[in-house]
Amino acid sequence: MIEKHVFGEFVPKNAKYLILGSFPVKQSVKGPNYDASYNFFYSIPRNQFWPILETIYKVELKTKKAKMKFLSKLSCAMADIILKCERTSGSNLDANLTNFQYNLKAIKKILNTHPIKKIYFTSRFVEKRFKQFFKDIIKVYPNVKLITLPSPSPRYVLISKKEKIKQYRKLLPKTVLYNKKW
Repeated sequence: MIEKHVFGEFVPKNAKYLILGSFPVKQSVKGPNYDASYNFFYSIPRNQFWPILETIYKVELKTKKAKMKFLSKLSCAMADIILKCERTSGSNLDANLTNFQYNLKAIKKILNTHPIKKIYFTSRFVEKRFKQFFKDIIKVYPNVKLITLPSPSPRYVLISKKEKIKQYRKLLPKTVLYNKKW
């Protein structure tokens, strides 16, 4: 069954950074596994993305609204590289995604309408696919820095969560956002 991306893109007016993932988890797509609590990027409880950001920036990001407000303050947009695809099994693993339709139009629009300085990939899978299928974008925006973060998936165990926090802290935008609840 073909699944269509359900979140769209999150792009604040002041976006200077873009975080790119692959595709939403199966629980966010209407169907037998649907769960309304998976209503934003990286919302599956086991994913380490938001806990890593909470640690780095010393903020509480428990709701979609809080996450969106935080990303706006950070000047950070979010999107996924895949617009439509199929799953070869019931798993959320990127390796189980197939028959891609890439999110070219939306990502081009973000880059055409915002002064994006850096694109952050949330995994090597996303980096590889972007470099392979978004070559024209790379050519048009040669000054945009491409950075790959360690995967926030709990299945990515080559490095510990503590080490992921250390690397994210080094790579993500610096800011004065600390000790705030959003």
